[in-house]
Amino acid sequence: MAAAEVADDVLDHDPTMRRLEERVADLLGLDAALWVPTASMGNVIALCAHLERGDEFLAPAGAHVLSDELGAPAWLAGGMPHPLPTPITEDAVRAAAGGTRPYFDLRTTLLCLENTHNASGGTVTAPDRHARLVAAARAAGLRVHLDGARLWNASVRLDVPPAALTVGVDTAQVCLSKGLGAPVGSVVAGTTEFVTRARRLRKMLGGGVRQGGVLAAAGIVALQRIPDLAVDHENARLLADGLVERGWRVTPPETNIVRAEVPDAAATLESLARAGVLASPSGTGIRFVTHRDVSTVDIRTVLERIGATVAT
Repeated sequence: MAAAEVADDVLDHDPTMRRLEERVADLLGLDAALWVPTASMGNVIALCAHLERGDEFLAPAGAHVLSDELGAPAWLAGGMPHPLPTPITEDAVRAAAGGTRPYFDLRTTLLCLENTHNASGGTVTAPDRHARLVAAARAAGLRVHLDGARLWNASVRLDVPPAALTVGVDTAQVCLSKGLGAPVGSVVAGTTEFVTRARRLRKMLGGGVRQGGVLAAAGIVALQRIPDLAVDHENARLLADGLVERGWRVTPPETNIVRAEVPDAAATLESLARAGVLASPSGTGIRFVTHRDVSTVDIRTVLERIGATVAT
């Protein structure tokens, strides 16, 4: 990061930032890409580009754009959210999109997908199912945005290139932090025309940076670590198996998120904290997330500290 070649990204486009953006666009199979400070900003930029005020957009229940972005899709993009049962089906997309409606009815124009689905425990959407959902959206006249903050995890889990999971979308957002370990940054991608508009929207939202190559360099390193996510997935399975052996009710993880249903999430989290184990609430349960700063040895230490105690 300290040695990165830099320029003013707001004025002249920082060369290291350009290199990162071109690499991500290539990985996603899309025309162009734009670095943004956060995944939430990437999502709201895409929704601002796709929606007119009052447009309805569809998304899976529990999606990040619905539950974890402080209402930005409605507040900033002007969209009316319509949650669909998770996992989404083609029939649900067709039914929610509707047909011809009177002028005073809601106009549904966008489908937001999420892969992996965070709130469902990092579940993946395979290429064939992704293609069917996109086809259903297209047939109904909808544009498609993919929140792929954890798309790299889905790619590693399914052993397919990331571009196999973006086929047919108008825009996609991917995160460089989380499992990949960059300290900051996401990338939103789409057509060249979209990225030109997205650059203006990023500036409006305060996301333009000057010598951005310092941050982009960390993103370039992060992309080199995509294969390492397989270790996180294995550690998540090791943790899940150990919790089951200790009497916990655990959803088998598909990637790096382990969800456990507990009678009292707050009490369980307090009990874990006293044992030196940190987790977070997730719906009616709690979740553990494995990442590159948590080793297999650490997982075994966690299981030893939890011991034979069943969740509170």
